[in-house]
This record gives sequence, structure tokens and C-alpha cells, in this order.
Amino acid sequence: MVTSFHNHVPIRGPVVVLILLMFGLIAAAIVSLGTGGAAIAWGDVVGHLAHRVGFTGTGIDAFDARVLDTLRLPRILRAIVIGAGLGLAGAVMQSLFRNPIADPGIIGVSASAALGAVAMIVAGHIILGSYYPVVGPYGVPVAAFGGAVLATGIIRVLSRQDGQTDAAIMLLIGVAINAIAFAGVGVFTYMADDAQLRSLTFWQMGALSGNGPADTPALVVMTGGILYLLGLGTPLNLFLLGEAEARHLGVEVEHLKRRATVVTALVVGAAVAVSGIIGFVGLVAPHLVRLVTGPDNRYVLPASAICGAIILTCADAVARIIVLPAELPIGLVTGIVGGPFFLGLLMREKKRRRL
Repeated sequence: MVTSFHNHVPIRGPVVVLILLMFGLIAAAIVSLGTGGAAIAWGDVVGHLAHRVGFTGTGIDAFDARVLDTLRLPRILRAIVIGAGLGLAGAVMQSLFRNPIADPGIIGVSASAALGAVAMIVAGHIILGSYYPVVGPYGVPVAAFGGAVLATGIIRVLSRQDGQTDAAIMLLIGVAINAIAFAGVGVFTYMADDAQLRSLTFWQMGALSGNGPADTPALVVMTGGILYLLGLGTPLNLFLLGEAEARHLGVEVEHLKRRATVVTALVVGAAVAVSGIIGFVGLVAPHLVRLVTGPDNRYVLPASAICGAIILTCADAVARIIVLPAELPIGLVTGIVGGPFFLGLLMREKKRRRL
């Protein structure tokens, strides 16, 4: 099903929206840093951050400083990068497929990354043999990223016909890869012992606790992919006019589809490698953004990145306090919010088609 985006009347000055979103992200980060089992006043958070970067600020209690520096600040940074990557990937995929309900997981990359990670959790000692202790914490994120890259390569090869990429075929291949990957996840889940089962269950529900230095390569890949995708606003605007029109206007359509698909897949795969499966951010963020900026991808792409970062930062704060003293997996929080949102989009589309 390929549909056109609904037209909304954009407010004046989309740049103002971007500025407001940036302030919203800063506010969300400060609130999230102060939120948790050990509550820290927002003023103390700001003062500590100012003190850390060398501006006028006062030090805070040593315990609070340790909580901020070693626990919460790394989580918030992960939330910002991962949320930005997922939100931006969603905006790109929706433009690429010209479908307002497209999601970064639509082409099977998230599921394939999950399969790689679960395979390493359950059978890593068999796959790597004597090298398994050497790989250590790098095993799971590297395997997840490898699964995403492999899926991307398969999709690229199978979706090409006569030198061109068929978006509809790519979508159907993604559905098939999703089914195969989740079946594989089910097989490894069945094979897992109690300790492995607990580990992979929590991993599949998403978390921002991270893997320490092992996350660095994936975060670097995500950051590079985000910067690259932000430059596709104008080509994607022309692409939305239709492939023939875009070619006449000088867009290398096949090159654009290939670049956008591969880089988006790498961003999503890297996100899954770091945090596990976190759904619906890539679906919700672009829709919220288009309500206020309109359909211009020059503003939708950066705004979707910032909005995705805000959503995941706020979701992480909720996850840390909703079931104290325990912590709710962040994927459950985004699913609880995103599921009804997705259902609402479908009902809205159904109503629109009746008119």
C-alpha cells in the first residue's frame, strides 16, 4: 500500500520549530538526568554540567556527581544518538517508500540485527570457539551489526532488476526477511538455558544501559549515518514528486535509493546493536514533526532526528521511575505509547479513504 502524505499547513518559520525542538531536547535531557531512584534537583544538574565543562558552576555531592557522570549521562547520550538515528531513519524510509506508515524495521534490518545478537548470546561459545573469551563484551553488538549489514546486502541484491531497485519488491523482501529472522530468534530462544534466556529476553525488550566501550564503534557509525542522511532533504523532496520527475530534475534516482536504503539500514542496525529492539520511534517522530513543519524534508529530517532524541530521552526517564526500585525496559515504554499511535494512524487512513 503506497499512499501520499497528508498535507498540513506548516507554521511560519520551520527554523523556529527546529530551535524550539533543540531547547526541548536540552530540557528533556536535564529532567531525565535528575530523574531516577536517586532524585537530583534540576538546578544541581545544570550546575554540575556547567562545572564539568568549565563554566561558572558549583560542585555537588560526590554521590550525586558519580550517579550523573557514570550512570545517567552515558545513558542520555546513548538515548540522544539512538533516538536521533531512529527518528531520522523513519523520516527517510517514509519518504523513500512514499508511505506514511513505513518504519525503519520495515525492510527486516532490525530483525536481522536481533538474530545476530541472539545467536551470539546463545551460541557464541560455539561460533567463536576459543576466541569467545577474547571477544568478550564486543561479541553481541558486533554480531547485531553484522546481521544488519548482511540483511542490507541481501535486500540490495534481491531487489534489483534490470539495474534498478524496485521499492515495492524491496518491501516484500523485507517482510520475508523479518519472518525468517524472527523464526531464527525463536529457534535460539528455544535452545537457550535459563541465564541466556534472561539475557536475550531483556535485550529484545530494549535497554540503554549499554555495553561500555563495546558500544563506541556502533555509536560512531550511527553518528556518521545521521550526518549523511541529514543531507538528503532536497533529493528526497524531488523524489516525492515521482521518479520520472526527479530524474528530469537531475536526481540520480537509483543512486539515491541505494544510498538512502544502505545508510538507513546501517544506522538502524547500529542502534539495535547498542540498545536492542526499540520500536515505534521511527514511526512517531516524523509524524509529529510533519504536523508543524509540513512535508519539506529539508526541515522534516533534522526535526525528526531531534524529536526522536526527545522521545527516547523522555521514555528513558519514565522507564527508570515507573516500577521503582526496578527498571522497565525502554522498548516496552515506546511500545505502550507507539502501539496506540500506530493504530490511530491506521484508523485515520481508513477514514480518509472513505471520503
